[in-house]
Formats: sequence, structure tokens, C-alpha cells
Amino acid sequence: MNKQSFDYKLVEDVAKELYIRALKILPPDVRDAVQKAYSRETNPSAKTIFETILKNIDVADKKDMLICQDTGLPIYMVEIGSKFPVDGAKIKTALYEGAKRATLEYPFRGSSLHPVTRENPQTSVGEGLPVVHWDFVSDSDCLDILMIPKGSGSENMSTMKMFIPADGVSAVKKFVIDSVVASGSNPCPPGIIGVGIGGTADLVTWLAKKAIARQVGTRNHDPMFAKMEQELEDAINALGSGPMGLGGDISTLAVHIEWAYTHITQNPVAVNTQCWPARRARAKIWADGKVEYGF
Repeated sequence: MNKQSFDYKLVEDVAKELYIRALKILPPDVRDAVQKAYSRETNPSAKTIFETILKNIDVADKKDMLICQDTGLPIYMVEIGSKFPVDGAKIKTALYEGAKRATLEYPFRGSSLHPVTRENPQTSVGEGLPVVHWDFVSDSDCLDILMIPKGSGSENMSTMKMFIPADGVSAVKKFVIDSVVASGSNPCPPGIIGVGIGGTADLVTWLAKKAIARQVGTRNHDPMFAKMEQELEDAINALGSGPMGLGGDISTLAVHIEWAYTHITQNPVAVNTQCWPARRARAKIWADGKVEYGF
């Protein structure tokens, strides 16, 4: 099969389904992390908040409802296999139409609007949306699409700073912790703290966003960064801010770091926080039309 004969309507349908699934079905690793956090929590008030969160999950499951009313900005992370017949431009169009159809046909609240006029077409798409990040995988014959709806409460807490090498690792850690403290209850903690280190000003913010897309608690492949993830996680939980910032033992479900090589005179760092639901949905598509959904 070549890229002209591939059914791009299938990608549109999948993009629509992923948006809806991400808003309604909590990934198993997130469910498990929330349950474990509840079990570890010793503060009575915080345990009550966790009980409310768990009830929220249960109601969403039983009544087939959205987990949160903030349907977020649509973000698709796309990996194209080297053996997959594809026209990238048509894939991009299909993602746009899929996100739009999810909003209009499900339907749910469109959260995307013009940055100046604030006009909201209630479609979740427009200039620059959906956000699409592309990557390419060798020896793969499928199209892998990960959908993340990013709500404003957490996204508004994003931070980035250009450090210099002389600042050292301690300054990086302090910046991450200070960013979490400053965010307070806004990102609906405890969620995932995504940290990007290195690259350029634009790459590092993408790395931080990529970090929140990992399964909760998975560690970086580099032992040094894996150790830093654990250190930051322990430090943030020691803050005592707790669920919803109202006090408690568990202030984050996990800290994830993604990194890249950078310039000899700089060391950019970014923090992107994900709220407690850590919503995401994944689909793998093969050229013969087979689709496999997951997280």
C-alpha cells in the first residue's frame, strides 16, 4: 500500500475517538498512582480529598462522563514508523478535523479561542491548534498517536528559565521546587511534575511537556536523571502542600525529567505540571486499517 491509497479518514476518526477517550477514561497507571497516594496519605483532611478524587473517578466510569469539565487544548504526539505509508500533510489535516468533530459531535465544551478577541468558535481548533508534535521511528510499520488534552489550571503554571553552567545542579533543583511552590493549588495537585533540561528555549519546554506524557513513576533511562527525579519527588512531597494544596503528605504523584544536549554557555530548564487526572489516550494504526487503543 502507498500513501495515496491509505485511508486518512481512519486517522480523522481515531483522532476524534482519542480526544473523547482521553477526557473520559483515566489511564490505569494514573488510577493506581492515585490509589497508592491515598493509601500513603496520613493527613485526615487530605485523605478526605483523595476520597473525593476516587469518587470522581468512579462516577465518571459508571456514568460514562468526562473526568473534568476543562476539556483542555488538544495536543497530539505523533510517531511515524519508517515502514508506514504516509502523507504528513494529510495526517495533520485529519488530526484537525478529528479534534473538531470530537468537540461538535460528542459534544463537549470547546476551550480554544482567539488570543486577543477571545472569540470562541466552540470547535477546539483554530490557528495553531491542535498542537502536533512529530517524531519518526525506524523499523516500525505503524502510526502511533498519543493524545493529551491540557487544561489551563496546570498549563498556566508552566515556567522556563535560561540558566548558565555556573549556576549548577542545585539551582536547577531549586527552580523546579520553587515553581511547584508558586503554582500552589492551581494545577489541581497531586499531579505529575514534568521537567525539561537542556536543548534550546523552545526545545526545553517541549521536553517538559513530553515528560508529563510518560506513565506515572517510570524513570529516566539515564541513572543520574532517574536519581534526580526521585530526589525532586521526595523534596516536593516533603513540602506538605498536599492534595489540592490544602495540606498533606502527597503533593505530587511523580516527577519526570526529559533532557537534551545544550550549548556550552547555557542550560535551559522548564517545568510543565500536569493535574491529578494526567489524561491521555493512545492509538496505533496499521496500513491495513487495524487500530489498537491504549494509553
